Amino acid sequence: MKYKIAVIEEIHKDGLKLLENHPDFDYELITDISEANLINKLPNFDACTLRVSKLGEKILKHCKKLKVISRHGVGYDNVDLNYIKNNNISLLITATANAVAVAEHVLAMFLALSKSIINYDNEVRKGNFKNNAKNIQTYELFNKNVLIAGFGRIGKKLISRCLAFDANVYIYDPYVEEKIIKDLGGIKVDHIEEGLKIADYVSLHVPLTQETKNLLNYSVFKKMKKNSIIVNTARGGIINETDLEKALNENIIFGSALDVFSKEPIEINNPLLKNKKVILSPHSATFTDECTSRMSIETTKNIIDFFENKIDKSMIVKL
Repeated sequence: MKYKIAVIEEIHKDGLKLLENHPDFDYELITDISEANLINKLPNFDACTLRVSKLGEKILKHCKKLKVISRHGVGYDNVDLNYIKNNNISLLITATANAVAVAEHVLAMFLALSKSIINYDNEVRKGNFKNNAKNIQTYELFNKNVLIAGFGRIGKKLISRCLAFDANVYIYDPYVEEKIIKDLGGIKVDHIEEGLKIADYVSLHVPLTQETKNLLNYSVFKKMKKNSIIVNTARGGIINETDLEKALNENIIFGSALDVFSKEPIEINNPLLKNKKVILSPHSATFTDECTSRMSIETTKNIIDFFENKIDKSMIVKL
């Protein structure tokens, strides 16, 4: 039997090669991700890959053949979970592919903000060279307190990199045993507020849920250190962006870096675009050449393994 796979949006060629070289699979690349086109196209397929496009009930109710959705990533807030659960459609994620790339992105943001790299660069380009250099505030990561909120695959890659800078790493994750955290060199905190109060650096790695929406807001910022740096590579909405803008302008915290936003693409009138205390990237923490290759391979391999009944359970989302 030949399985038909819809590849929704382009992925790295290395993943497509797995499908091309397998006799039991045919794939079609779908670049028109409009709702109307997906309603027209997807009913013909047994499985699909998914990047940032949304698959809601309006589309999925037409897809009677669809057995599995393979996410090109680990988040799945763009999928109607209730619908796929009620209709026995499995959801797979790339559980191991992106952790290193995201951890490196976080560390790059930590350092760029701490060292005021963008400000220094601007000064040199303006011809000021050392004229204003002494007035630019910078910090060291050495011996500082890092809070990692969410200790999954990415958090576990990040902790080793922070420890290499001789930082003290605190972990907030109520679902991870203290022994696991301690064995990896971390210190467990039971309440996120406890960690935020002592943190010089914060990295968010939690899903967006009703509990985590606006988790970091103005009242929280006011309790943090004035030299605090906050990086979010998880999901937009975990940080209240209006409150973040206010806290930065009032010098309540030192700086922030965002790879994700409440609305993506970020709206052109969002004041954070003009805030020099923020570094922004376009939801691109995984966009290394190595990571995009790994993610595409894992995305398509998950589909193959699913139909061959060899799927790794860690790739399956429990609904």
